[in-house]
Amino acid sequence: MSHPLLTTVANNATTMSEDKRCLEERNWYVFFCSSLITFFTGLLFVLTWRILSWLVCQKNGAKDEKKDDLSKTVDAEVGWVTEAKDWAGELISGQTTTGRILVVLVFLLSIASLIIYFLDTTENVESCEEWAKSTTQQVDLAFNIFFMIYFFIRFVAAPEKLCFLIELYSIVDYCTIPPSFVAIYLDRNWLGFRFTRALRLKTIPDVLQYLNILKTSNSIRLCQLVSTFISVWFTGAGFVHLVENSGEIFNDFKNSTKKTYWECVYFTLVTMSTVGYGDIYCETTIGRLFMVFFILGALAMFAGFIPEIADIISSRSKYGGSFKKERGKRHIVLCGHITYESVSNFMSDFLHKDREDVDVKLVIMNRKEPDLELEGLFKRHLTQVEFFQGTVMDANDLHRVNVKEGDACLVLANKYCEDPDAEDAANILRVISIKNYHDDIKVIIQLLQYHNKSYLLNIPSWDWKRGDDAVCLAELKLGFIAQSCLAPGFSTLLANLFTMRSYKLSPDMPQWQNDYMRGTGMEMYTECLSPALHGLTFPEAAEACFLKLKLLLIAVESRAEDGSESNICINPGPNVKIDANTRGFFFAESADDVKRVLYYCKLCHGDASDFKIVKKCRCKTIVTPKKTGLNHLCRQEKPSASDHDYVPFLNLNGKKTSPQNRKGGPDRFGNSFSNLSLKALMSEQRPDASYKDFFAKKSSSPAGAAPLVNYKSLNRWKVDIHTDPASDPRKFDSTGMFHWCPAQAMSSSIITREQAAMTVLSNHVVVCLFADSHSAVIGLRNLIMPLRASNFEYDELKHVLLVGDKEYIRKEWKSICNFPKISILGGSPLNRANLRAVHINMCDMCVILSARNSSGDDSNLVDKEAILCSLNIKAMAFDDTHGLLQTNAHGGPAFLPPGHGLASQTPVTSKSAKCGVTSGNDIPMVTELGNDANVQFLDQDDDDDPDTELYMTQPFACGTAFAVSVLDSLMSTTYFNDNALTLIRTLITGGATPELEQILAEGVGMRGGYVTPESTANRDRCRVAQIALYEGPFAQFGDGRKYGELFAYALRTFGILAIGLYRFRDSTSTITLNPCAKRYVITNPPDDLPLLSSDKVFCLRPFEIVERQPPAQRKKRKRRGKNSNDPTGDG
Repeated sequence: MSHPLLTTVANNATTMSEDKRCLEERNWYVFFCSSLITFFTGLLFVLTWRILSWLVCQKNGAKDEKKDDLSKTVDAEVGWVTEAKDWAGELISGQTTTGRILVVLVFLLSIASLIIYFLDTTENVESCEEWAKSTTQQVDLAFNIFFMIYFFIRFVAAPEKLCFLIELYSIVDYCTIPPSFVAIYLDRNWLGFRFTRALRLKTIPDVLQYLNILKTSNSIRLCQLVSTFISVWFTGAGFVHLVENSGEIFNDFKNSTKKTYWECVYFTLVTMSTVGYGDIYCETTIGRLFMVFFILGALAMFAGFIPEIADIISSRSKYGGSFKKERGKRHIVLCGHITYESVSNFMSDFLHKDREDVDVKLVIMNRKEPDLELEGLFKRHLTQVEFFQGTVMDANDLHRVNVKEGDACLVLANKYCEDPDAEDAANILRVISIKNYHDDIKVIIQLLQYHNKSYLLNIPSWDWKRGDDAVCLAELKLGFIAQSCLAPGFSTLLANLFTMRSYKLSPDMPQWQNDYMRGTGMEMYTECLSPALHGLTFPEAAEACFLKLKLLLIAVESRAEDGSESNICINPGPNVKIDANTRGFFFAESADDVKRVLYYCKLCHGDASDFKIVKKCRCKTIVTPKKTGLNHLCRQEKPSASDHDYVPFLNLNGKKTSPQNRKGGPDRFGNSFSNLSLKALMSEQRPDASYKDFFAKKSSSPAGAAPLVNYKSLNRWKVDIHTDPASDPRKFDSTGMFHWCPAQAMSSSIITREQAAMTVLSNHVVVCLFADSHSAVIGLRNLIMPLRASNFEYDELKHVLLVGDKEYIRKEWKSICNFPKISILGGSPLNRANLRAVHINMCDMCVILSARNSSGDDSNLVDKEAILCSLNIKAMAFDDTHGLLQTNAHGGPAFLPPGHGLASQTPVTSKSAKCGVTSGNDIPMVTELGNDANVQFLDQDDDDDPDTELYMTQPFACGTAFAVSVLDSLMSTTYFNDNALTLIRTLITGGATPELEQILAEGVGMRGGYVTPESTANRDRCRVAQIALYEGPFAQFGDGRKYGELFAYALRTFGILAIGLYRFRDSTSTITLNPCAKRYVITNPPDDLPLLSSDKVFCLRPFEIVERQPPAQRKKRKRRGKNSNDPTGDG
C-alpha cells in the first residue's frame, strides 16, 4: 500500500509533465489569427457591400425606364435601414434611460473583464487548462458574448461602416472576443491581447457625465486626461508582460523572463517618465522594438498630459465644493458685493453675542476667490462661515449651496459704485435668478436707489408677506437725516438701536462717553408680552415695562388669529390694549433681557425689587402656536380690563402705592415700579403757562440767547415763509400720509441770491447739494417726504431750500414737485455769499449731501466737497442777524423784493423770527459721509483717534455726521426680525406705505387726494419730536429729578413716549451761557439718571396732545366740589 503523500507528489509530477508536453506545441498563432480573420472578414463584407451598392446605382442610372420602380424600392429599403440605425444610435448614445443603462453596463463589464485578466496574469501566458474547469474563462466568455452583441449594435448605428471597423474600440473587440471562442475549441487559454480592455477606461468621462457626476469643463477635461493616461499606461504594460513572458516567438520561445504584470506596470511608468532605473528592462527583441516606439509616443503624452493635469488641479479652487447641511441647523446664503468691508460689517452684527439665536450657518458665494484679508476673516469664524466660489446666476451653483433648504438669501450692494442704477439692476437680476430656481426662498436685497424698488414688484414670486424685503439705502439714509432735521441727533439714536454693539464702562472715560456708550449697547427686539400685562392699555404697559422690567416698549404688533395679517402701531396711545396676539417692540441690551417681559409672573415676581430675578418660573408654561408665531402663557388668569378705570403706576422703592383700583383692591402688579410717587407727582405745581399755551403758542427766547433749534412749540413749528396751496381742495396725497400740492414748475421755485437775501428765512432747512447733471440721483424725495408727513399741521412744515446745481435738481424735480414749501438757489454751496443769502445762521438744520462721482481717485477723497463745505460753514461769522429779520409793522416779512411771490403771501401775525447764531460753528448740521474714516476731519477740536470706529467718534455721537455704512446692520436685523425694517421705515419715512410704493412705481409721481375720514384718520399717528426741559410743562424735571419720573409723567399725562436724551457734552454748559454747545445722544437712559435743565428729550409724540388726569386726581377734585357745595361745611 502506497503512502498518500507519495501519491500526491506523483500526481503533481504527472500533471506537470502533461502540461509540459501540451506546451511543447504552441497554439498562440491560432488565437492571433482568429482576431485577424475576424477583422478582415468584416472589412471584406463592408467592401463587398459597397461594390454591390455602387454597381446597383450604376445599373439604375443606365436604365431610365425603370427609374421610378427602383426609386420606390430603394426608398423603402433606405427607410428600413434608417429606422434601424436610429434605434441603434439612441440605444448606444445615452439619449434614453435604456441607452444610459447600456452604456454604464458596458463600462462596468469591461472593468470586470480587465480584473479577470489581472487574475489570469498570475498563470503562464499560455496554459493547457480545460475550459470546462476554468471559472475565469467561463465568466469572461459570458462578458464577451455581451460585448459581441453591443458590437453589432454599434455597427448598425455607425454612419460610416468602414471607419467603424478600424476605430479603437472595434479593434479592442477583435483582440478579445474571437480568442475566447477559440479557447473552447482548443481547451487551452492564451492571455494574448486581453490587456487592451484597459483602453475602455477612456470611456470613464462619458459614463460620469451620463450619471450627472461631472458637470464643469475642468472636471471633464481632468477626467479625460487621467483616464487616457492610465489606459495607455496599463495597455503598454500588458504588451510588455505578454512578450517578455512568451520569449522569442521566432526562436522557439527562448529568452523568456518571468515578470509579473505589476512589475511591467512599474517598468512602463519609469520609462514614460524618462527616469529609467534599469532594475527591470526588456530582454526580448520584440519587447525592445516595442519600447522604441512606445517611448516616443508615451513620452510625448507624458510631457503633454502631466503639466495639463497639474495645471487643472492647481487652478481648481478649494472653494468649489458643495455645502452639506447639518441636520437641524439652518443656513443662509450671502451673495452680491462680497468684500472684506461689507462682509465684516455684516458678520459683526449677524454673529453678535447679544443675539438670542445665532445658530445659523453663513454660506457666502462669490465669483472671485477671497483675498488674504477676507480669507483670514473666514478662518476666524471657521465654524460659522463657509465660502464657495460661484455665482447665483447659475442654477448649478445655487444647487451647490443648497438654496432650496436655505432659510434665506441675502444680496449685498456696492454702496460706493459709480453707477447705482446698474448695481441695482445687477442685484435685482440676482434675485430673479434665485426666485426662478426656488420661489419659496426668503430674499432680502440691498438697493441703492429708491425708484428701483418698483422693479421687484415685477417678479411673480416676490412676496412681502413671505418675508421678502428690500433695504433701500437712499430711502433709509435720507430718512434718518430728515428726522435729524426735526430732532437733531435722532439719526444717531436710531442707528445705535438696530446695530449690535457691546459696551464696557470705564472709569478712565469721560462721563459723557460712558453715558453714550451705554446707549450704543441698546438694540431693538420683539417679544410677546406676559399675561400679567394683558388688558393694559399701551401707555400702562409701556410704563410697567420701563419702570419694573427696565425695558422700553415703543410699539406693538397685533396679528390675526390665523397669522395672515399684522398691524404695527408706534406709541398708539390708550386706545390700544394688550392681548394674547400682541407682540411688543422693545429697546434692550440683549435678547436675554427682553425675555423678562415674557417671563414676568405676578405671583412669582410681584414683590420683586430687583428686575434681574425676573426669570422663567414653574407656575406657567410657554406655548408657541404655529400659526401666529406668538408666545402665549398659560395657567395664568387673564385680568379683565374692565376692572380698572386707571392702572396705578408704581414706584421703585419697593413699597406699594396708595392708589387702588376701582374695586378697592391692590394694584395689578402688587408692588411699585419706580421711585416716582403718583400722589407727589400729581401734586407738583404746573408751570406758569398751561400745557395748552405751551403746545399752542410761541414763547420768547431768553435775552441774548440763540437757541440751537427753535423748539418753542410742539404743535407749531413757526416759519416766516408760507406757500399756501392753490385753490385745489386736495391738501394731501391719495394715501393721506403726506402733504401735497399741485405740481409746481421748477422755474417758479427758483430764487436768486438777491431775492433770498431780502426774504425772511427762519426755522428752515438748508440742503447743500454737491452734484452735477452727470451725477447719479441722490433721491431728494426721500429727504423731503418725512418733512411733509401729514401728521404735521401745514404751518409746522419747515421750508426746504436746495442750494446746488440747477441742472442736477432738474433731474430730481419731477419726484419732489408735489411737495409744498420748496425753494431752489442755484450755485455752489461752497460760496459763502450763497450761504449768507439763505440765512444759514437762522436755519434749524443744514444738511450736506454729495453724489460722490467716483473717478478712480483715492477712496478717502470721495467726501472732499462735503468736508470742505462743513469746515467752510463752521468758519463763518455773522452779526446783526436779529435786526435784519425784524418784521414790519403789518406783521409781514421785511425787505422782500417787490413783486416776488413770497411777498404776496398771507402775512403771519404775532410771531417773531428766530434769533440767529453769531458763529458758524454753532449752526446745526448733518454731514453725510461716504468713507467712515473721513469723520475725523469734521471736528478739528475733537480727540478721536483716526482708527476709532465711526459710532465711537464725537461727530457721530453728537449727531452731526452720518454714514451709509451704519445701514449694513439692517440686513441681519431684517433677517432675524421681519417687522423691524417695517417699523424703522415707518418711523423715519413719515408713513410710506406699500400702497404709495405701488403708486410711485407707475412713474407718474404722487397723486392728490381729497380730504376724507380715512385720510384724516391716517394723520393720527405719532411722530418724532424733541422737547427741551428748560421751558414748558417739563421744566419741573430739569433740576435734579430722575429720568423715570419724567418718563412716567409724560406718558400718562400727555401720551408722549420718551426714548432718549440730547445732553451737553460739557456738563458746565448751560442754555444761557452756551446755547449752541455740542450735545451728545443718550439712547434709552436708565430710570435713575439725574436730569439737567439743559437736556432735551427725544420722544414719540401723538398727533394731538390731550392732557389726561388720573382717577386719583379726578376723585380728589370731585370731593372738593362736593365740599364747596355743602352749606353746612361738614363733610
